[in-house]
Amino acid sequence: MKKDTHISTRKDEHLQVNLAADVSSGLETGLADYRLVHQALPEISLAEVGLGQILFGVEQRAPVLVSAMTGGTERAARINRHLAQAAAEVGLAMGVGSQRAAIEDPGLAETFQVRRYAPGILLFANLGAVQLNAGYGVDECRRAVEMIGANALVLHLNPLQEALQPGGQTDFRGLVGKIADLREKLGTPIIVKEVGWGLSAQAARLLYDAGVDALDVAGAGGTSWSQVEMHRQSDPYRAKTAAAFVEWGIPTVESLLAARDVFKDRPVFASGGLRTGVDIAKCLALGAALGGMAGPFLRAADESLEATVRTMDMIVEQVRIAMFACGARSLAELTPEKLTPNPDES
Repeated sequence: MKKDTHISTRKDEHLQVNLAADVSSGLETGLADYRLVHQALPEISLAEVGLGQILFGVEQRAPVLVSAMTGGTERAARINRHLAQAAAEVGLAMGVGSQRAAIEDPGLAETFQVRRYAPGILLFANLGAVQLNAGYGVDECRRAVEMIGANALVLHLNPLQEALQPGGQTDFRGLVGKIADLREKLGTPIIVKEVGWGLSAQAARLLYDAGVDALDVAGAGGTSWSQVEMHRQSDPYRAKTAAAFVEWGIPTVESLLAARDVFKDRPVFASGGLRTGVDIAKCLALGAALGGMAGPFLRAADESLEATVRTMDMIVEQVRIAMFACGARSLAELTPEKLTPNPDES
C-alpha cells in the first residue's frame, strides 16, 4: 500500500476551493421540473407532521443527511465537530469525508472521530472504492468503520475526479466483484455513492447484484469536482482539461429515478445540488429515503456551531412545512402523487 504524503494538503485545498470559489456544475439537478402540489385544505395540522423513520436500525428524527465532506486536517476536524454536534442536536444522519488519510497516518484519525459528540446519530464511514485496487481490503475497511464507530461504510466512486487529479488512481477494473466480496466479509452495511456526477441505471444494477445495502446517487447539478480540480491546477492545460467537464454527469433527479427503479427494496439517498428543504421534500416524494446536503452545512460549520444548528433546523423546518402544505403527515404519505410537472420548465 503506497502512502500518499500529500493527502492532507489536498484536503485543505479542497476545503478552501469549495468555500471560496464557484465550483457549480453546468447542469441542473432536474428538481425544477417538479412542483409539490399545494393543498389549501391539507386537512392536517403542522404539529402532527412526522419526519421520523428508522434506517439501519437507527431512529431518524428527520430524513436529512449531512453528506460526506472532509477530514484529515485541523480545519476539517473543527468542521466535523460542528457538523456532528449539530447533527446530534437536530437529529440528522452524517457521513465523514474519505478516511484514507487516517488509514495511512493514524495520527489524523481524531479529525474524523466525531462519535463522542454525537453518540446516537446514524454515522457513515467513508473510503474510496478504487482503494480496493490499491491494496485495501476487509481490514482497512473495518478500521475505517471502527475508527469512528460508524453504522455503515460508504464506498465512494469518483473515476472522473481521479482522472483529472495529478497522480490520481484510475484503475477501476474489477471493483464490482471486490465490492461484492467485501459485502460478504465486512459484517457492516455498505453504501455506494458517487461524488457529484450521478449513478446510471447500469451502475445501480451492478451494485444491486453485488449486494450493496443502499445507494447515494450524488447526481450532477451541485458541486462539480471537475471545477474543484480546475481551480487546484497550476498547469493551464490541466486546468482547461478539467474545465471541459463542467457539464458532465447525470442530473440528480434522473439518477435518483434510475437507481430507485433498480433498488426497489433497498434505500436510495438523493444528493447533488439540493439547496433547500423543499428540494429534499421533492426527492423524498420521488422515492429517496434521505436527502443529502454538503455545501450549505459546510459553510455554516466553518463559521460556528450556532450557525450550523440554525442552518440544519431551518432545512428540517422547510421539509416539515413543505409536507404540511402538500398534505403529507408522514414520509409514507409523501408519494409521487404529491408532485406535478412544472410547466415553466417543460
